[in-house]
Amino acid sequence: GQPLGPRRLSLKPMPSVPNADTILNQALARVKKQARGYLAPELCIQAVRAATELPFAEGLRRERELFSVLLTSGQARALQYAFFAERTVDKWTTARGASFKSASPHPIHRAAVLGLGTMGQGIVTSLVRANIPVVALEQDQEHLNKGRKAVMALLEREASKMKQGTRTLDFHNPARLQFTLDFNALQDVDLVIEAVFENMALKKEIFSKLSGICKPGAFLCTNTSALSIDEIASATRCPTQVIGTHFFAPAHVMRLLEIIYGHQTSPTTIATAMQLAKTLKKVGVVVGNCPGFVGNRMMYPYVQQAVFLLEEGSTPEAIDQVIEDFGFKIGPFRMSDLAGLDVGWRSRKGQGLTGSSVPPGTPARQRGGHRYSPLPDILCEKGRFGQKTGQGWYRYEKAGGRTPKSDPWLHNLLAEYRDTHHIKTRFIDQQEILERCLFPLINEGFEILAEGIASAPEHLD
Repeated sequence: GQPLGPRRLSLKPMPSVPNADTILNQALARVKKQARGYLAPELCIQAVRAATELPFAEGLRRERELFSVLLTSGQARALQYAFFAERTVDKWTTARGASFKSASPHPIHRAAVLGLGTMGQGIVTSLVRANIPVVALEQDQEHLNKGRKAVMALLEREASKMKQGTRTLDFHNPARLQFTLDFNALQDVDLVIEAVFENMALKKEIFSKLSGICKPGAFLCTNTSALSIDEIASATRCPTQVIGTHFFAPAHVMRLLEIIYGHQTSPTTIATAMQLAKTLKKVGVVVGNCPGFVGNRMMYPYVQQAVFLLEEGSTPEAIDQVIEDFGFKIGPFRMSDLAGLDVGWRSRKGQGLTGSSVPPGTPARQRGGHRYSPLPDILCEKGRFGQKTGQGWYRYEKAGGRTPKSDPWLHNLLAEYRDTHHIKTRFIDQQEILERCLFPLINEGFEILAEGIASAPEHLD
């Protein structure tokens, strides 16, 4: 029965929270680890700290100051640029004038994936998650069983993430996901994604076979990371329906999908591949055909310089640290271990840069008059393919392990290698590492733009 006076909460004193400082410090440490280099999450914690320690009006003032710092930061501008760049790449055009305005995608009711290695497993998972029925094909029973087991494990993990939501994954139904050794199971699919080894002869043989088995109008996609789309398409009866769909490892996680059109690829095929990217919740980027396309072509001089720095005295740990501190999610050596060193090795062998086809008397550290480092080849010859074998530029707790540890074996190899080739070890500072890795990456980007392989800077970024 008493009258109530005004109760403005902002005028009440902030109740003291025991261990507030410890809680906030722990949160800050966690955020710094999870969102390394990002300003906003750290400033959020500073704002919460101000709210717990200062009177209401002062806390608000502090929050506004922090917001102003973020609003005018380079990171805000960069994130805004990235936001619009992702939308710009939707509006694709080709060098010959085809564009998103002149082509409509065909619906994909059923798809197939050839090859159930690491890449194929991720692609199958992406398709099932997008509710597209899939036929998964392998060459023999052993590879099929291994691939099926890995795909099912990935899908179980995806399904457990979805339990909190409304959607469920229907992947135990053979009508939704079929594993087979029979090429004839591909007769009624709308689209095939080939994900076998990077070997041109093998890919041409497969595409020739697909051309005879798949229904007219089926789109034939290759997950090649560097081989010519035109040469692969030349093995088919329908080169207009052949396109590159280059996923990045791990394919069910990475959002980028590089879509490469060949000389004869039709606008409808490009539009369909772009629509598939959207359906898979990926960012599709349309680029032209050249060795390595855009992603790997830019990556090559970047990783090459990183390896040259190793030769001269640096370590994988030091180089990765500099690149990651600069803002990259992952440094070149951790990235190579994740993707698998054998992929590049197979490509170099195919180009005659390493292996038995290199002419006798070729200098160990030169190819075609250019500097060359055989270090990645030496690792592959010793079966060190990265995470998949538990050893690469780093060592891992087991084959398939994720946590990189410094490897004394590799450091000994580098010391012996420098002795053998009379390379004087020197101290290499952070600035040199940063410039020698990033400038070749940027320069290659300008070359790609100049050649018309990409139609805008946003496509490269």
